[in-house]
Amino acid sequence: MVRVKRALMTKKRHKKMLKATKGFRMLNSRVFSRAKNAWMKAGLNSYIGRRLKKRNFRRLWTIRINNAARLCGTTYSALIHSMYKKKVVLNRKVLSNLAIETPEVFKKIVSFVK
Repeated sequence: MVRVKRALMTKKRHKKMLKATKGFRMLNSRVFSRAKNAWMKAGLNSYIGRRLKKRNFRRLWTIRINNAARLCGTTYSALIHSMYKKKVVLNRKVLSNLAIETPEVFKKIVSFVK
């Protein structure tokens, strides 16, 4: 049976991991066992962050729409309800951008659905 030496592949794997953790603090960028744990933790945090980002942006859009709607004499919940009844299909991101960039168009939408 032929003897298999594994050092080459292990070294490549270690170098790949250390390259991925470049810039991490302290030994997390230099020691393989620490770097592996730090890389796994960073991946988990980025996964969580991608979901939190969606949640945070929807909250931001809701707040912006509510402020703009109150200037037009209604509330956020009443506006969304009346849009649903009139079958106006605009998502919160679009409504938020309209409220900021073109308030007159937003006012026309509000007056249409009232």
